[in-house]
Amino acid sequence: MKAASVIIRGMKKTSSNKLSLIYDRLFPQGEVAEPAVSGQTEYTVDELARAAGTTVRNVRAYQDRGLLPPPEKRGRVGVYSALHLSRLRLIGNLLQRSYSLANIKEMVTAWEQGGDLGQLLGLEQAITSPWSTEAPSQVSVEELEKMFEGSLSEANLERAIELELIQPVRDGYRLRQPRLFNAGAELVRLGIPLEQLFEILGALRNNVEQVAEELVRLAAKLIDRYGEDLPPKEDMPQLADLIWHLRPLAMVAVESEVQRAMEAAANKFLIERVARLFRHDHDMTEPDGPAEASGAPGKGTE
Repeated sequence: MKAASVIIRGMKKTSSNKLSLIYDRLFPQGEVAEPAVSGQTEYTVDELARAAGTTVRNVRAYQDRGLLPPPEKRGRVGVYSALHLSRLRLIGNLLQRSYSLANIKEMVTAWEQGGDLGQLLGLEQAITSPWSTEAPSQVSVEELEKMFEGSLSEANLERAIELELIQPVRDGYRLRQPRLFNAGAELVRLGIPLEQLFEILGALRNNVEQVAEELVRLAAKLIDRYGEDLPPKEDMPQLADLIWHLRPLAMVAVESEVQRAMEAAANKFLIERVARLFRHDHDMTEPDGPAEASGAPGKGTE
């Protein structure tokens, strides 16, 4: 009996370590509350809830739903382990990422039955991770007006907010896409009307969003073939790899096509205009033809 107890505790410790490794790989430190007692491995329900940053009510609710295994009973006291803490931390973060309790239950069940939760969450991370590393910035009202040199009228300001380029915040505005915004400001300083840039951006977004949806839909079909079932664990890495590669390859495709289109547009609209300017300049600077000889016809020179 004692040997069996030791084996069970060893299995619990191994499961706890695996789940902790999965959790720590997927969710960097600092995103959740740390345990109140460093190195603590056993908890009462109050201590567990506090360490996981949740409530006792939630702990009991997760137990009722089968998301959290029951505690070890020692007399009338339930004792929770590091496995429970890791599971609670995982549940909390998945809830923040818009998973339902039913979704979480399915994933946890699959993992308990031998599935690889790390691979499944790795696929989820590939899908939901930000596609841009660009960080928003903030400017004051005065800085914003200076960027556009008087072109930022009230109507233009409202349009920029509508396009989600800027967001009003305390003491100024938050730039959601600083690089795009700065590029627009530079074009305005070079003489391009801001109103027309907004029109172009609106059309560009519609076209890019359509292309993005079609491209992602192709990848989604590979996941849809599994129906309502979880993909087999051997397929998970390939699916995640596909989505990770989709990011840079999509950027390359868009950039390449924009460059091609800009070259074609420049040849179509600018080459002839520049040639006309050269012809005009040539006509203005070309010297007059040779002067005709003076004197009355028929009269010779002396």
